[in-house]
Amino acid sequence: MTTLLAGDIGGTKTLLGLYRVEGSALVRCAAQRYVSAEWPDFSALVNDFLGGEASGFNRPERACFAIAGPVRQGRVKLTNLPWLLEEQQLARDCQLKAVELVNDFAVLIYGLPHLQPEQQTTLRAAPGGRPDPKAPIAILGAGTGLGVAIGVPTATGLQAMASEASHAEFAPCTEEQWQLKTWLMQELGLPRLSIERVVSGTGLGDVMRWRLASHPDGRNHALMATPDTELPAATAAAASAGDPLARAALDLWLAAYGSAAGDLALQSLCYGGLWVGGGTAGKLLKELQSERFLGPFLNKGRLSSVVEQIPVHALIDAETGLFSAACRARLLNA
Repeated sequence: MTTLLAGDIGGTKTLLGLYRVEGSALVRCAAQRYVSAEWPDFSALVNDFLGGEASGFNRPERACFAIAGPVRQGRVKLTNLPWLLEEQQLARDCQLKAVELVNDFAVLIYGLPHLQPEQQTTLRAAPGGRPDPKAPIAILGAGTGLGVAIGVPTATGLQAMASEASHAEFAPCTEEQWQLKTWLMQELGLPRLSIERVVSGTGLGDVMRWRLASHPDGRNHALMATPDTELPAATAAAASAGDPLARAALDLWLAAYGSAAGDLALQSLCYGGLWVGGGTAGKLLKELQSERFLGPFLNKGRLSSVVEQIPVHALIDAETGLFSAACRARLLNA
């Protein structure tokens, strides 16, 4: 029985999983979460998993590890750990025939076409109900920052293309968004403002800070004393409870998010589908299903008819990264 090794590596925690191949499906048969800092190097962690939790199954020959950071020529140095990962060295140390390191957002591209219904929710279906299987796909996701990746069809399957599109210029679409941009540039001392400064979890907190600073009632608002790290979640909760200032902040943020998603749809022509992921997708699912997000997504002037052809989904499975790494491992040549 063929098995595949997958990993999702973060500065705080690392999740490893062993998957067995059953026809076209991948079934997880073992998994273990590790505290990354407790291990001197990644190879030791992998060998612990293979010799322990995964020891009752056939040893894998192929592995893909998703990493929070840029991968250059098969190498990556993690920011918050003393780990230097290199594909060939990992293969030798862990007795694997093929190893690939992939950015943890770009790797999602390999899993998206294989997601089960319980791992995603459709926000807007394609006309006729079917996406184009030969067209590109794309994903963006607001979390601490804003991740973006595009999947390009090739003769051997999808090729993930990492992107820094979130660092393109934030383009206000309304007078309110222009006021927000001006305030944020002054507040943060920036000569320009990227999309990620607004469309991210951190950005939602900053939108709320702008609302509190610019509204006559802001100084006495209950969220005024909320720490910056807690403000995004507190804003979403207050908006859900009917607070007008929080509702206005969340609505502006959703509009900016929807507009950025529509821009990505035009840039990639992802008729195969656009996915919305990141830490906010599952938490704000109802908001993403609303006109507050989908309206700006579709509002692309002369090219609105193009965006209308693109299906939009939300990722709701927190462990899609691990599954996607296993999907990529299956494509490697051992």
